[in-house]
This record gives sequence, C-alpha cells and structure tokens, in this order.
Amino acid sequence: MKPAPFEYCRPEGLTEALSLLAEYGDEAAILAGGLSLGPLLNTRMARPTVVIDINRLEDLGRIERTDTHLCMGALVRQAEVMDSPECKTALPLLVAALGYVGHYQTRSRGTLAGSVAMADPSSEIPLALATLAGEVELTSTRGVRRVAADDFFQGALTTARADDEMITALFWPLGSGRAGVFEEISERPGDFAIVSAAAWAHQKPGEGPLRYCLGLGGVEDRPHCLRGEVAMPDDPADLAAEISQAASREISPVSDQRAGADYRRHLVGHLGAKALRAALEQAVAEGAP
Repeated sequence: MKPAPFEYCRPEGLTEALSLLAEYGDEAAILAGGLSLGPLLNTRMARPTVVIDINRLEDLGRIERTDTHLCMGALVRQAEVMDSPECKTALPLLVAALGYVGHYQTRSRGTLAGSVAMADPSSEIPLALATLAGEVELTSTRGVRRVAADDFFQGALTTARADDEMITALFWPLGSGRAGVFEEISERPGDFAIVSAAAWAHQKPGEGPLRYCLGLGGVEDRPHCLRGEVAMPDDPADLAAEISQAASREISPVSDQRAGADYRRHLVGHLGAKALRAALEQAVAEGAP
C-alpha cells in the first residue's frame, strides 16, 4: 500500500517545528528516523494531515554530558550511541539493550527518542530508560518540561506527551548504570521481545546498602520495574532468584499470538534471575576491597 495523502514540512529550526505542532496538534506526525512511522504510513494505520521532518534540526543530534546525566537529543541515532566510548562506559545497560534493537542497517537511522515516543511495550529503549530512571524532555510553544520515564509511559503506545509537544531530549542518569545487564528472548534476532529483562546494581565503595533495579519489558502494557536496597549478598544467585520470582508473582502478563501469560511469567523468573545475578556479581566485584 501507499500512504494516504499528507502535507510534508521540513522546518529549518525548532521554533518553526513547534509552531507547526501548535497549529496541527494531533493531526501532525513527527519524522526523525522514520522506522516506526514509515510502516504505519504505508499501511495507513497512521493518516496524519502533515508530516513534520525534523532532520534539519542539527542541535537535536548532540550527546552532551552534565554532572548528573547524559543528555541525548531527539536525533541521536542508535548506532551513534553504540559506537560512543563515553556511552559504553557510562551506560553499559543501554548499549547492551541497543544490540537487540532491529538490525545493523536500521540502527544507523533509528533514533532513541523515536522509540521512546512510540512506546511499544516490547521495545528495548523504553525499558532501558525506565530501568535507569531516565527522563524525557518535552518542548512546545508553551515551554519545556521534563517527565520521569515511570510517568511518561502510560500504556501500550500511550505516553504523557501532549499533542503540541515533541520529545527534544532524553536524560540518562550517570552512576547507577555502571553494572548494567540486558537479556532478551524473541522469535528471531531483531524482532520485538517476547520478554526482556534489564538490571543494574550499584554500591558506593564502602558506603551503605546495595541498590538495584530489575526492569521487565514485553510483559505488560509498559515497562515494569522493581527497585530496592539490600545488604551486599554472599550469594548473588540466590538473591537474584528470590527477587525475580517475586517479580513473576507481581506482574500481570499479557497473552498474544506470540506467547501466553504463563510462558511470559516463566520467562520473567528465568531472564530476570539471569540478568540480575550478572548485575549483582558485577556490583560485588566493584565493591570488593
């Protein structure tokens, strides 16, 4: 099929793009990488009045470091993050997750912000953002606001973004993601996950309890995260199994043509324990005298 007719706009600056969004609202679609929007247009599942191509907004293609975050503009490509030494050091969980996203060719075009905007429950990047307690920067002609990932994802393909807002940046906290692990089971490499598990664990040397988070994707209509604090474990495997089994009892998994709820619950126990054990072992090794 071919897309339904639409007007194509390619603004030269952010102000122009936001003005178009303010004018067209929910009748507009934003084009960055186009890997999600393109198929929706071609199958006519999306019928926007106007498509706003933001690829000339070069300021949105930067990765910038602050004291507390890595800020990635809306045009930062997945391959760029995977190749970045700074991202590999600061956000290993995210870099590991990107290895499961699509294929080599698509990652050179796909953006992180586009995946977050789509909010597919099986998508790896939203899960990584939620697990790392990241934030989404939303900009409109009314101003700029930052929304925590836990609040941004509101359901399958549903977010806190207003019709006149666009994602201009993602904020990834530094520190907690150093001991980060990502595991996934899908039907084929590059497919959306049946279940994915992201985990990190961190302790400041000689200070306080061990902090951890286990994030689950493909299970419910949005990322599901379990966070906590524990004493440094003698046996990370036992602790990881205990936490992942608690997670499998807590979730309400969906059933679809790819997998039933019971199978997804089983995978949560298996993948969750595997990912969290590896994260805990990394944290224990880092904290060893």
